[in-house]
Amino acid sequence: MMTEDKSKLLRSLTIDRSASETGRSSRRWLPISAGVVACIIVAFAVFAASEFRTQDGPKETAPTAQSQTPQPQQQQVAPASREAGNLAASGYVVARRKATVAAEITGKVVEIFIDEGMTVTDGQIVARLDSVLAEKDYELAQSRAEAANAAIAAITADLQDATRIMSRVQTLSQKNFATEADLTKAQARVGVLAAQLRQAQSQFETAKIDAKRSASVLDKHQIRAPFAGVVIDRSAQPGEMISPMSVGGFTRTGICTIVDMDSIEIEVDVNEAFIGRVAAGGAVNAVLDAYPDWTIPASVIAIVPTANREKATVKVRIRFVQKDPRILPDMAVKVNFLRDTKAGNAAATDTTAAN
Repeated sequence: MMTEDKSKLLRSLTIDRSASETGRSSRRWLPISAGVVACIIVAFAVFAASEFRTQDGPKETAPTAQSQTPQPQQQQVAPASREAGNLAASGYVVARRKATVAAEITGKVVEIFIDEGMTVTDGQIVARLDSVLAEKDYELAQSRAEAANAAIAAITADLQDATRIMSRVQTLSQKNFATEADLTKAQARVGVLAAQLRQAQSQFETAKIDAKRSASVLDKHQIRAPFAGVVIDRSAQPGEMISPMSVGGFTRTGICTIVDMDSIEIEVDVNEAFIGRVAAGGAVNAVLDAYPDWTIPASVIAIVPTANREKATVKVRIRFVQKDPRILPDMAVKVNFLRDTKAGNAAATDTTAAN
């Protein structure tokens, strides 16, 4: 009995290797099994999400299609509303005829007959320069012309007398009362006087040209307005030296500045992206900054065929329908280009036909 008890006790203390190996193998496969299960769950979740998108896709795309259906109409309406608006631009009032009146010669100003704000006519004398020397030169030229004319008269009288003498000598020579030498001498006398007469006539023409030149120089001492207009600036004073070119010092180059008020117009810079909305002859409303409540009707004269690369603008010239003395050069102005609906529709039709 003791022996059997000992054997049972020994067997109970013996390690079961098969069971330990089975537990180890089960613990080894446990992480792998968990990973496989996780992958299956993830795959199922992805599959379920894709099915959910597939089912909900038509419901989302249908409203999108409906919202996109009217887009072509919106694209057609947007340019029309843009064209329906008036194009605005800003610029200045300018004068097409504006000149700084100056003398063609150098001289000292003696008198000035104008002042700012005065209206002058074409050819009106605005100033006078010292002309003492010019007057003396003109008198001298006239005297030379008179002397040349007197020389012509004297030589003409001598030529006539020599011609009569030559005729008598020819008659006497035919009757043998005069020698051949006398006839030759009379003929030579007539030839010399004829040459002297032509010379005197040439000198007289030269003297007349010199007299005309002196008269022109004398007339240049009176400075005249080149056209009718309004004096907007007076820059010279009596006693100052004036010259057609700047020679340094205190020599001025101009007497005054005259503006032709009938030539005033508007110049504005229009963005080149909108220049297609401007056409010659188009109606324009202009508002001066000085008179913000006064709308002035105007029209487009022309589009200057060049663009400003730095500002990306094109210059447009605009005329006033009616001139007004309140409109002055260099005034700031804002304009609105009014779009003609009929003209716009016609242009759109032409463009569509061309395309």
